[in-house]
Amino acid sequence: MSKHFYLRISVILGVHLIVLQGFAQSKKIKGSRPNVILIMADDLGYGDVGFTGNEKVITPNLDNLSKEGATLTNFYAAAPLCSPTRASVLTGRSPFRQGIFAAHTQGMRPAEKTIPEFLQKEGYKTGFFGKWHLGWVEPDKVESRGIYSPPWHHGYEETFATKSAVPTWNPTKTPEGWTSWGAQEDGSWGGSIYVHNGTPVTENLEGDDSRIIMDRAIPFMEESISNDEPFFATIWFHTPHEPVVAGPEYLAKYPDLPDAQKHLYGAITAMDDQIGRLHAFLKEKNVDDNTIIFFCSDNGPSDGLAKKGIASAGPYRGHKHEMWEGGLRVPSLIFWPNHIKPMVADFQSSTVDYLPTILDILDIPTSKKIPLDGVSLKPVLLNGATDKRSVPIATGFQRLYKDIGLYALIKGDYKICIPEKGDGMMLFNLSKDPYETRDLAAEKPELLKKMTEELEKIKASWRLSREGKDYQW
Repeated sequence: MSKHFYLRISVILGVHLIVLQGFAQSKKIKGSRPNVILIMADDLGYGDVGFTGNEKVITPNLDNLSKEGATLTNFYAAAPLCSPTRASVLTGRSPFRQGIFAAHTQGMRPAEKTIPEFLQKEGYKTGFFGKWHLGWVEPDKVESRGIYSPPWHHGYEETFATKSAVPTWNPTKTPEGWTSWGAQEDGSWGGSIYVHNGTPVTENLEGDDSRIIMDRAIPFMEESISNDEPFFATIWFHTPHEPVVAGPEYLAKYPDLPDAQKHLYGAITAMDDQIGRLHAFLKEKNVDDNTIIFFCSDNGPSDGLAKKGIASAGPYRGHKHEMWEGGLRVPSLIFWPNHIKPMVADFQSSTVDYLPTILDILDIPTSKKIPLDGVSLKPVLLNGATDKRSVPIATGFQRLYKDIGLYALIKGDYKICIPEKGDGMMLFNLSKDPYETRDLAAEKPELLKKMTEELEKIKASWRLSREGKDYQW
């Protein structure tokens, strides 16, 4: 295992109003106008990449970015599942402020201000590629859950998107042996389809899905570079969400593993190859040192694959759909050559930090009236700051029709959480017990009470936001 597994957690997270820096350094930053790329894997566990210690999976490109950039070992998804975390990435706000409690339960609200909307005003070209999962992408296909809210309603000019998951190999076909959602008797895929700028796609949809996505992302970036325009690209892979399938070339890389793990690791390696392809493209165009790459997963590993020992949260307890560390703690790195020095950052961080970090680096102000839940990581990344986080992070997962209401608050060394359905509120000292083996609720009732009260105040703030306090009608 990597030494990253054993770095201790020192966290202070939660809700605050963010006020970004003025324009003292704006001439330097805006003069260079760095490109920004957000990359996200889907259901990638903390223990399923090389740079967090997995010695079996083949991820040389991610490992290299980790070695040369900032590896964030205490990085949390804003929720233990897909759609809520994605909402947090683009807005810097808890998904509970937006009414996005789980998958397919809502869609991105038009009033939410997103990173691409901020950057469009600064002259950036904006593109989205991959799994959207923040609303429908086909206006005439009305479904029982969710709403129509495509990426082009939220600041993206060029889009190549699916509503939700597709097979990671041949995304228009039902994988052999797959009988769950999306399966069709004729062998076609009955789930999400790719839509390019609003039009269904029919060409170049064979083979590895990560390659299919990158085939659309690179031309977008190439055009922006040719036109001397900065770009913001969001690349959200489907890998390794189920149905996770690898092609023959990638299966052959893992001859000694069980079939299910061959497919999981093979798909991850295929995704890693495309990240390497992207990095090589940036270097070829001489823009690699003027491009910031953010990489993370949207949540911990798939429930079923983790329970079978196929996917891994590393040393952490739990998986997707749970508030244990394994459901929330995800692999993460930030890469910006000649700007961010190689480092292993133990600073407590989260997907809600992306928006404030990017806007801070670019010296773009935001409204003081809209509550954000993230903090800027710029002092850590560019100045090596070692101060602890100034606010706590609160997370949640809610499906009331299944009687699921799970929450967590991490503040300093301590974490309170309702980890799974049926559990009461638990208390852990993450600095001494990062693997959550000893519940301290009975030993420290006053601390439990204090943190629970703070969580309730945050939840009340979330409720006010989603009921209209932050929006102008």
